[in-house]
Amino acid sequence: MYAPVKLSIKEWAEDDRPREKLLLKGRSALSDAELIAILIGSGNRNESAVDLSKRILNTAENNLEKFSRMGISELKRFPGMGEAKALSILAALELGRRRNANITGEDSMKIRSSNDAYRIIRPDLEDLPHEEFWILVLNRPNTVIKKEIVSRGGMNATIVDPKIVFKIAVSNGACGLVLCHNHPSGAVKPSEQDIRLTKRLREAANILDIALLDHIIVGANTYFSFADEGLL
Repeated sequence: MYAPVKLSIKEWAEDDRPREKLLLKGRSALSDAELIAILIGSGNRNESAVDLSKRILNTAENNLEKFSRMGISELKRFPGMGEAKALSILAALELGRRRNANITGEDSMKIRSSNDAYRIIRPDLEDLPHEEFWILVLNRPNTVIKKEIVSRGGMNATIVDPKIVFKIAVSNGACGLVLCHNHPSGAVKPSEQDIRLTKRLREAANILDIALLDHIIVGANTYFSFADEGLL
């Protein structure tokens, strides 16, 4: 038996090369692996860039959401994936998040429901491998005038200081607040700690005459609303 000869992408038919295919047929014609292959540029001794990209995606169960959660250290475990290639992938993912977050116009920043709050905060929280706690600061018509991170934690929790939350709120003239954090596991059921923290912040908000409208937990393509579930 003999080992199969690996063909480099340059030896493929022109229509099958990711860059040429993008030019000829447009970006929608490319598979996820082909798009990633363009980002990384080359594979390794035994795999083309496309084959390497397919293997990385397979590790993430061919799920782009799971793939987007992979960090630099995870990507670098694959032969041929150095730091520069891993950073290219992370930069592209971050551009996508920022595009989704680029909401313009006052009406699009108005909170009428839990889904509005989720839509506004989702790009900041949905793919993180660690927990972060953010607040949406609202004016009297319930329009978001500021969104800001309060704390960053580990895989399972983040410490939130109520003093910092309300310092941000008061300094921005808040009439209302929406609390937001993520669960890296993807599950959105609130923990007992989440419930206790929400209660503490609600009591403090009442003293300061600031309306606490909701607490949103962001998970895998879904969210939990304390207001919708009657927990506020």
